[in-house]
Parts: sequence; C-alpha cells; structure tokens
Amino acid sequence: MQLSALAFLFWSITGAALILLVVSALRGHLPPISLRSVEYYSVSALLGVAGSNLIFFSAIPHVGAGFVALIITLPPLLTYIGALLLKIEKFQFIRAAGVMSALLGAITLAANKLSSPDANHLWILIALAGPALLATGNIYRTLRWPAGVSSGALAPGMLIAAVAILLGIGFLPGFSLRVPTQHHLPIMLIALQALVFAGQFFLLFLLQKSGGPVFLSLLGSVGAVVGVPVAIFLQGEAAPEGLLLGIVLIGAGIFLLNIGKAKQLSRTN
Repeated sequence: MQLSALAFLFWSITGAALILLVVSALRGHLPPISLRSVEYYSVSALLGVAGSNLIFFSAIPHVGAGFVALIITLPPLLTYIGALLLKIEKFQFIRAAGVMSALLGAITLAANKLSSPDANHLWILIALAGPALLATGNIYRTLRWPAGVSSGALAPGMLIAAVAILLGIGFLPGFSLRVPTQHHLPIMLIALQALVFAGQFFLLFLLQKSGGPVFLSLLGSVGAVVGVPVAIFLQGEAAPEGLLLGIVLIGAGIFLLNIGKAKQLSRTN
C-alpha cells in the first residue's frame, strides 16, 4: 500500500493546523468564529491550501517534482495582473519587467515539457491550474482580510478549514486517507511536512500583511530554485529541458521584483 497524495496532504495539514492552533492559543490569539471569518477560512483554504496543493502533490508522479516546483513560479505574474486590475498595486515598469522575466522562464520550461515525447499532456494542464488557484488566493486574502484579526489567528483557521475540505474529499469513491503502517517512513515524512507547512503558512500571513500579494507570490519562485535541484539530485529525475535558461530568467525576475519593491518602499518613507 502506497501513501496517496490526499492522505499525505490531509495528515500533514492536520499536524500543521494543530501546531499553529497551540501557538495561537499560547499567544492568546485563537481564530475568531463568525460568518465573515468562516468564509475567509474556507475560501482561502480551498484556493491556497487544499485545492492547489492537492493538484501539485497528485501531479508529481505524472509530470515530476521538478516540473511542479517550476510552475509554482507562475503565481507572481497572475497575482500582479490581478493586483493591477483591482488597483491593489500601481504599475511600475521594473516590477512588470521582473514578472515578465519570471513568466518567460516558466514558459520556457513548460513548453519544453509539453514537447517531450513521453509528456502527459492532461496532467501538465491539470498541474498548470495550481498556480491560478494560488494567485487567486493571494488576491482574495488581501481583499477579504478580516478587520482587526492578527495573522497568527488567521493561519490556523485557514488550515482547519483545509482539513475539513480534504476530509470531505477522502470520503469520495476512489480516495483514501489511510497511511501505510508497515514502515516508519510515511509517518516521518508526514511529521516533517507538518512542520514545514506550519512554518510556511505562519510566514505566509505575516508576509501577506507586510508585503502584499505580489511580493508573497515570489515565495513560489524561491521554492522552485530549491525544489528543482532536490528533484534532480535526490530523486534521480532528469533535468528539465531548458533548465538553465529558465532559472536565469526566473532569478532575474525575482531580482527585478525585489528592486522594484525596495524603490516603492523608499518613496513612501
């Protein structure tokens, strides 16, 4: 029996939710419960946790961890476009150039992946839906942030909602939340991922509050720089075609976006 993507995600998110709930209780900032906050938790969980992560983890066996890590660089472009349309961000040439550079890097890698003889086109397209969910979630959390509620209270609330969503999926035919117990490795991996998720989503809300949705979405680009080498060297995956050009373009995009943000902050101070 193998550990399914749904089971891995459900139990690791459950662990992360418990960790952050204990931390928020110790700090006296438990997640508030109201119609407004429950809506926020539920939509944020669907877009930024349950939906997007289930797509990414499910796609890995079909398209590879390296490709999944690289397409997580797409949300900056989508988030920036959404932020401009909704007037959350003002147009700035240097930041737009950075987003376009990161996009070109991701397109280079995606195009090479689609053109490979053994490409699974359906799963490539499914995987590409993940960044759209993440970008939408970035915008939503900014626009619908409940007034007067701290980031430390919102993070566990969102994860608890994600646990409820994934639990519901687990009851559908063809899905399972069972964890193989013949070996300790699955449990160790779940525990490790729970710690990673707890830190990731705690920082996510802190950065969302201070840096805005576009700056937050750059975490995906940073994650790709780490995730791709790990997939290549530790998991034995073949290096994606166009990897070097893609990384250079993505790296340049991160640099330009950060420079643009720094200039924007210097003008306001």
